[in-house]
Amino acid sequence: MKRMTDVTGESGGLLGRLRIEGPGMAEALARIAETILADPEAAANASIVDLAERSGTSTATVTRFSRTLGFRGYANLRVAVATETGRAVQARWETDISGDIAPGDPLTEVLGVVTNADTRAIHDTAAALDVAAVDRVAAAIAGAKRVELFGLGSSGTSAREMAFRLERIRVPVWHRTDSHTALTNAALLLPGDVAIGLSHSGRTREVIETLAEAADHGALTVAVTSYSRSPLAEIADVVFTTAVQETTFRLAALSALHSQLLVLDMIYVAVAQRTYERTAEALELTVRAVDAHRLPEKNPTRNRGRSKT
Repeated sequence: MKRMTDVTGESGGLLGRLRIEGPGMAEALARIAETILADPEAAANASIVDLAERSGTSTATVTRFSRTLGFRGYANLRVAVATETGRAVQARWETDISGDIAPGDPLTEVLGVVTNADTRAIHDTAAALDVAAVDRVAAAIAGAKRVELFGLGSSGTSAREMAFRLERIRVPVWHRTDSHTALTNAALLLPGDVAIGLSHSGRTREVIETLAEAADHGALTVAVTSYSRSPLAEIADVVFTTAVQETTFRLAALSALHSQLLVLDMIYVAVAQRTYERTAEALELTVRAVDAHRLPEKNPTRNRGRSKT
């Protein structure tokens, strides 16, 4: 099945991608990824021979590593590493803050760690995001008679939020929380419909089965995962990869939420752009429908000078 996958080029996102995909690569390729991540600045200045020696591999393996990541050769890979290390030098505070949180750490420090981790994950996800793929999926959703979203655990939270947003602009969308319901409804999809599966690992069996079922019936299948070579990605027509930054108490799957929402939010906004008149009318109607349930604003001058903790 032909699919559109994200290939990180010279524009950035490479180091974040290596952190995610490196451990799952073949042993020799994983060693190259580890070598680059251990000292990106040194790798940016290393010749292909130097990198091969440092990683205990061969120049041919370094070339294969480069092409596996979507580059024409090592020179392009080296430029991408240099580009990212240059950005890191300009924003060194981002890379110097550890993700470790001790039980006795003051919350002011915890705030910095969490903010840094989420900001960095969003930045890496945005750097690798294929906007042409976003446009393709948005066009399909705008014209679809049926859109199905499926994710479990924290990925289910992202799927539910996306369904809520699309519902507000009159997109016929459903978010399934039960695997049997997801499978039976995936079987009812037709060409022109869209199925979106979310899984940080890309190995959640229920999500894979649901997307495969949708693909069998001709729907456009979209995967949102942190692993572009995962089983979920392999069966999808379009793949969006998300970056994660772990911290203590927030493992990778729990840290993927903000990155997933960035990808989905981009798709939502692109759909809204394509259906501007319909979207504007729908948002106005929905705001008006719940307006009576909001408390009226207080007179801003009435409590002037009074404060409340």
